[in-house]
Amino acid sequence: MVELTGSTQNDLLQLVESNIALDGQVIVTEFQSNGRGRLDRTFEAPAKSALLFSFYIKPRKQRSEWGFIPLIAGLSLVRAISTIDTAMNVSLKWPNDLLINEKKCAGIIAQTTTEGIVLGIGLNVSMTSEELPVPTATSLAIEGSKFVERNSLLSQVLNIFAELFEAWEEGFELLSEYSDVSSTIGKKVRVELPGGESLEGSVARISPTGELVLDDGRHVSAGDVIHLR
Repeated sequence: MVELTGSTQNDLLQLVESNIALDGQVIVTEFQSNGRGRLDRTFEAPAKSALLFSFYIKPRKQRSEWGFIPLIAGLSLVRAISTIDTAMNVSLKWPNDLLINEKKCAGIIAQTTTEGIVLGIGLNVSMTSEELPVPTATSLAIEGSKFVERNSLLSQVLNIFAELFEAWEEGFELLSEYSDVSSTIGKKVRVELPGGESLEGSVARISPTGELVLDDGRHVSAGDVIHLR
């Protein structure tokens, strides 16, 4: 645990690049001044109002299958939050957002390295509506869970991830569980691709390697998804 940092993701990536990061190493902070999301977007939350952490893993599976790992992180969040309130309407928007009642409550970033992958998670815990950056965001407190202990939630998320990740590495199928909580499957979407292009279509499924599969057969491995209907 560090009180203040620029970004847990940057900190852990530096340790990895210096060959001193351990498999399973976690960095948690109370506040980060330059938190990072996908596509180098910034993320900032008032001190002690969010669960902010990054962790490093070295998968045994082929690199071509690593695209499913961020989805496992999303499933871990869903399971952990469901232990707080089983009635909460939690879903996952491909590729990296956790939604509660269709509003974003958490984001996941994944960056591959030579031997592994660094996953970063930012989960809004006690933020008020005035503290949120956009009206389409929310927090556990806003959704009714006002007394969440962040350290306990962190332990739950990491323990669940370890369990799911090990099962996945051993060949256990997790795609059905992910599909059950996906808010993207079945939707008409616009996908904004990293190169600036975009495409539209209806989402048929998610592939075993974590790709978005449209109803015309096109596969998308990275991009921002906008739900059209």
